Amino acid sequence: MLKRVASVALSVLTVISMINIGAVSASCDEDVSVSAHAAILMCANNGQVIFEKNSEEKLAMASTTKIMTAVLALEAASAEDQVVEFKSEMIAEGSSMYLKVGDKIKLTGLVGGLLAASGNDAANAIAYSLAGSKEDFAKQMNTRAQLLGMNNTNFATPSGLDADDHYSTAHDMAVLMCYAMENEKFREITGQKDVMVEFEEAEYKVSSYHNHNRLLSLYEYCIGGKTGFTEKAGRCLVTCAQKDGIELVAVTLNAPDDWNDHIALFNYGFEKLSLNEADDTNINLDLPVVGGMCDSVMVTSKSKFSYVSDKSDDDIKAVYELPRFVYAGIKAGEPVGRVVYYHDDEYLGEVKLIALKEVKYKKEEKSFFKNLIDTIKSTFGL
Repeated sequence: MLKRVASVALSVLTVISMINIGAVSASCDEDVSVSAHAAILMCANNGQVIFEKNSEEKLAMASTTKIMTAVLALEAASAEDQVVEFKSEMIAEGSSMYLKVGDKIKLTGLVGGLLAASGNDAANAIAYSLAGSKEDFAKQMNTRAQLLGMNNTNFATPSGLDADDHYSTAHDMAVLMCYAMENEKFREITGQKDVMVEFEEAEYKVSSYHNHNRLLSLYEYCIGGKTGFTEKAGRCLVTCAQKDGIELVAVTLNAPDDWNDHIALFNYGFEKLSLNEADDTNINLDLPVVGGMCDSVMVTSKSKFSYVSDKSDDDIKAVYELPRFVYAGIKAGEPVGRVVYYHDDEYLGEVKLIALKEVKYKKEEKSFFKNLIDTIKSTFGL
């Protein structure tokens, strides 16, 4: 049950009430089996690991590499969706979107062919246009990986073709996919079964690329992903599914039966988790006001708090953090504190506490109190 505690900076007011809401269990059950050598199921809502198997083992990840390439390209395109001319040094072996020397295409178009057709030529074109070479682009990829906490990953190619120093883990690839799905353009492209790509030609030209991710058709809740295969890596797959407000990311590396692996993982995750809500918008707290037309103002939660949780656990604590008092001049809707949610000592999230109405200065004391308050705020940096 939800336990609420309201605390203030210099004194403590305790408010206890009860509501049914779940919390995340830290354990990872092994109630589902997969063919993959390494696998993970992660909740994108909060980063919780639901299932893992050899998830920290460094392995080749083939064309799932292109998730990182796509993210960097789309972020660059958000500033300038530059037109790239395909050149001979960009030609690549393996899967292709069949670019020819002299073709001109925008970065977002290259990402379309990169994610749908798994174009190695598109990957090279992105690398050369953004960094001047595949090697320098790999440095950009690794810099971003470190920022994301992908500590067991090293990128050597933009496409995922085998290289001795090109590897990742199931866990790191799940972290990357969670990050990628926050990019609206990536989310749009990866969720399309067929991607239309415009070429910058003298005559209007559009090519259609069918998405290699069959899970978009096999599983109704799948909203995106990236396939991969090389002899060294085996079948690799990173996908995302969404149901009832819960978003899950599954990764399998070297998985002979990857489609069924992902379906089994998603079904397991959606059965295990639920989206819960704590509604504190109907709770009012009385906060003292100094120098106002009234002596106090009612405070409430600005919004409901939603949290994905394990159905087997329902113990969450809500801590109300408020100052001992506020000065007059408060506006309706102005934040004056926060509600912080915990499961045991684990921070889950927070929502703002706001004043329900405006509190003006006392007319006869407006100048005095305003000057006093301004002095105090300036002195203490408030």
